[in-house]
Amino acid sequence: MSEETEQATPTEVKLSFWLWVAAAVFTAAAFVSLFVLRQHFIDEQVKNNTDPKATVDKIANGATYFLLAMLIGAVVMGCLFVLFAYKAREGTRSARTVLTGLLIADVLFLILFKRTGAAFLFGPLFGLIALLLMYLPKVQPYFPKVGRQLP
Repeated sequence: MSEETEQATPTEVKLSFWLWVAAAVFTAAAFVSLFVLRQHFIDEQVKNNTDPKATVDKIANGATYFLLAMLIGAVVMGCLFVLFAYKAREGTRSARTVLTGLLIADVLFLILFKRTGAAFLFGPLFGLIALLLMYLPKVQPYFPKVGRQLP
């Protein structure tokens, strides 16, 4: 990014970028902590098990692989947050739209996954604040509409 572009970037968009980075870090950290402390999650699954064929070992292995997949997904989500926040900081209107969709997916995922607690709530909260900053009327001119050219 050139020095001229950096000076033209509204403060709200710069702050939004750093909030997206924080959202990415908290999202990944929440799932890292869940993976590291997975025994509690495994114990929950064993306690709620209704299938007599499911042994404790099978539940533990399944839960470990599930949590690993969720951790990888959270890291990918965090990387996408940062990538599109960077593109939005450059003034790309479509990046702002993609971030809206990613945040909705993140919130829906947390609702379906039924996770609560500060670690899981800070990521979406920072993302929501960052998104609101990108839609303020003051920064609308920074995200110009791109005209379509018909063939």
